[in-house]
Amino acid sequence: MAMGRARVSTHDLIAGRYRLLEVVHRETNRVSWSGEDARTGRPCLVAQTALPEEGEQAGETARRTTGRVVRTCESMEALCPGRVAEVVDAVVEDGVLWTVTEWVGGVPLGELLERHGTFNYVRAARIGLELLDVLDAAHGHGITHGELSPGQVFVREEGTVVVTGFGLAGATLSPRLTAPSYASPEQARDERIGPAADLWTLGAILYAMVEGRPPFRDRGRPETTLRGVDRLPLRTPVRAGPLAQAVQGLLRKNSRERLTRPVVREALTRVLTEDPDTAVRAVPRPRLRRACAAARHASREWSRRTMIAGTALAVVTVTVAVLAATHGLPGTGGDSATGAGRRPSVPASPPAGDTTPSSPAPPPSGSPPASPAPSASPSRPGGSVPAGFRRYEAPEGFSVALPEGWRRLDTSRAPDGAYRVVFGAVGDPRALAVTYSEHAGQDPVAVWRDDVEPGLRRSDGEYRRIGGIRATTYRGREAADMEWVAQDDGDLLRTFGRGFLLGAGRSFSLRWTAPADDWDATANEKALATALDTFREGTDRRA
Repeated sequence: MAMGRARVSTHDLIAGRYRLLEVVHRETNRVSWSGEDARTGRPCLVAQTALPEEGEQAGETARRTTGRVVRTCESMEALCPGRVAEVVDAVVEDGVLWTVTEWVGGVPLGELLERHGTFNYVRAARIGLELLDVLDAAHGHGITHGELSPGQVFVREEGTVVVTGFGLAGATLSPRLTAPSYASPEQARDERIGPAADLWTLGAILYAMVEGRPPFRDRGRPETTLRGVDRLPLRTPVRAGPLAQAVQGLLRKNSRERLTRPVVREALTRVLTEDPDTAVRAVPRPRLRRACAAARHASREWSRRTMIAGTALAVVTVTVAVLAATHGLPGTGGDSATGAGRRPSVPASPPAGDTTPSSPAPPPSGSPPASPAPSASPSRPGGSVPAGFRRYEAPEGFSVALPEGWRRLDTSRAPDGAYRVVFGAVGDPRALAVTYSEHAGQDPVAVWRDDVEPGLRRSDGEYRRIGGIRATTYRGREAADMEWVAQDDGDLLRTFGRGFLLGAGRSFSLRWTAPADDWDATANEKALATALDTFREGTDRRA
């Protein structure tokens, strides 16, 4: 099964319209990019899939493929709006299918697996149920996905999933276009497929979530991988716990012997209801259409802050310095390699050899005074969540309490594993940005001073630092605080930033931005203090 290949430059526009920004996820024969519609400025997701060479029938194959993808996704989006990515365009260029969908606002499951290795069986069951909802809607109307894989499943902040890739199966003569290690045995034999093939892949995805690898490994060449899926015995799962029986029942080679959707749903639901840590969350699910409609409404809300922050990090290179210097919205763009946490009550001495004062220096003329560091509460790591806030648990692993109504506005990633997540609400001028890096320096004060501040000074936002960069500690780790003001479209915004080091080059930073005139308002102070008190990194929570 020979696959076409094409070199891609991010300077070229796909179909003369869509600009590629950065790679979101890679899997066999498929690359997902964050993109931008050059005509409208709206963000989008662009999937690049190499098509098999069809010789003289290439033109007909291209028309058949794009038409099938668009029609199938239109049908699925109508059945389950907001849970299946809406296709806005599909074109074939140089043997490559480019599928353009609305920006889904989630993280590919494959990307999460690469970062975390494995999930506990409760989290796997939760995602499996969300995926089963979409398959129920599809199979109930005679639609088989046929190309399902962890790269086609995007996990949103609240745990719901968005599925891409409908319409690819059967569009060409190829038995499986992407991720052959997740193909069903009947696909491997190039037989006619139906809903049972999707259930096999659901089992393979559940297997990968708990075991950290697909049930049949990728062997380099699609035909070799497919042969292994068809002929090799299944490796018994060892970390699946109460999911083991359901996973093995889905991964039966004979499609007629696989578990049915109702049996799978019962098994996954039982895992949630019988686990003491999740019993409270295992409430009856709303009807699929009502839940999908709510998700669709949320996914189509957009703000200027999201576009600025998302585009800013799209040109980031693998170095932390560039990540730190990239400028977007003051306080959210250009995050540093350092981290986040609550302000401790007793600042620590600066690192040896550093000349930056650890206490606030006199502010420059015309600048507001530096904020005093509020006392940190003696609560457990993660802190309690006060009324008017809710705890948000990011799929990346960190969590923080946010004001009611706030949501994730943007996620930006760099090729070296660094990422930034921006939170806020429509109509609220404040914003919270959390950045993670794996290449931080050993001195958090120096990171603010040498990596972040030069980029802020070069921006057009009339940057002014407030006081000195203050060395401190956070839960026994080296940390540093910095505050500044900058202009954004004529508005004076003030930002507090804190970074802390996790060791081995890993770090977090947290930036809180609000209008300078409202900085001392009770509501702003409470929101900032709550974010600092409740933030916890991934090592503080179960996978």
